[in-house]
Amino acid sequence: MNNTMMTNTVLGDEILYELRDGVVFVTFNRPEARNAFTFAMYERLAEICAEVNANRLVRAMVLTGAGGKAFAAGTDISQFRAFDSPEDAIAYEGRIDRVLGALETCRVPTIAAIAGACTGGGAGIAGCCDLRIAADNARFGLPIARTLGNCLSMSNYSRFAALIGPARLKEMIFTARLVEAPEALQIGLVSEIVENPDNLISRAEELARTVASHAPLTLQSCKEALRRLRPTIPPGGGEDLILMCYMSQDFREGIDAFLNKRTPNFQGE
Repeated sequence: MNNTMMTNTVLGDEILYELRDGVVFVTFNRPEARNAFTFAMYERLAEICAEVNANRLVRAMVLTGAGGKAFAAGTDISQFRAFDSPEDAIAYEGRIDRVLGALETCRVPTIAAIAGACTGGGAGIAGCCDLRIAADNARFGLPIARTLGNCLSMSNYSRFAALIGPARLKEMIFTARLVEAPEALQIGLVSEIVENPDNLISRAEELARTVASHAPLTLQSCKEALRRLRPTIPPGGGEDLILMCYMSQDFREGIDAFLNKRTPNFQGE
């Protein structure tokens, strides 16, 4: 792949991939669905990370969402309708951990350029990036206690606790509130706010080219060292929690309520 060429890889136009002068731009392209992820989109993101790792000409990667109203609003809820076994729940969280792990261990610096909603799985993707900058309309959250009644994987709890601390993570999940951009800057969810959303991508590119100009192995070793400092999750750790939530009546109620645009009636069963 030539370092100066422009390449688009399309998964039903849902993820756009462009390489421009050593920087890869990945755009989640379902603005009509607030860029909610299908399972195929998750797999494509993992493939992109593998392609970036294999191409030594790539020096940085920028991830963003199309439309300006959402970075990514988590997983497309309609795909949960087919869940009817413990294996479905374990496989889903296993897929998320594998994809986010591929992003987190990607060889090059990764930058999330966030406008609008960054929630659920979208927040997970942003949290795996090395740097996060936000437009002033960005909102972050993990509102699962209000929407579906599911849970995060142990790896995701670990990532977010390392990023913002256990106390703030509990508060965000327990209240199911969305964190606005100024607070996100204050608590370390993002490192910078871009006041005009129209300037978000140009600022992200500027930042990407700054880090791309620095010693690649220094940046790579920093990424890996900080990842290794986090607690190690044993294989299968947290599966009991996943099954408790995903196999519950509350989860079925959450899916039905979300898809039918009503308030769920959670019973703790």
